Amino acid sequence: MKNLAGLMKQASQMQAKMEEVQNGLSNMSIDGMAGAGLVSVTLNGKGDLRSIRIDPKLADPNEVEMLQDLILAAFSDARAKVETASAEEMRKVTGGLDLPAGLKFPF
Repeated sequence: MKNLAGLMKQASQMQAKMEEVQNGLSNMSIDGMAGAGLVSVTLNGKGDLRSIRIDPKLADPNEVEMLQDLILAAFSDARAKVETASAEEMRKVTGGLDLPAGLKFPF
């Protein structure tokens, strides 16, 4: 039973650290770019969109479709960076063990 109590204590500590990492991810700011920086988006570490910046040179009504494509590309770039940063932060807590996103301990 002594080992079980120690294991429960370690799991509880890991859960607290994981919650701390999740809170830290909310405060991260990660940029994604497309069109050589003409379009950029900023996401937080949880993938929430925080801002979009579009170079005024792209504000041509005849080029709306290209602008839409660049926004999507910039968002995809930022999203991939968020996933990488999130995985790195979680690996720090789990000691390299990849856990499914959103995993919660039952205690």
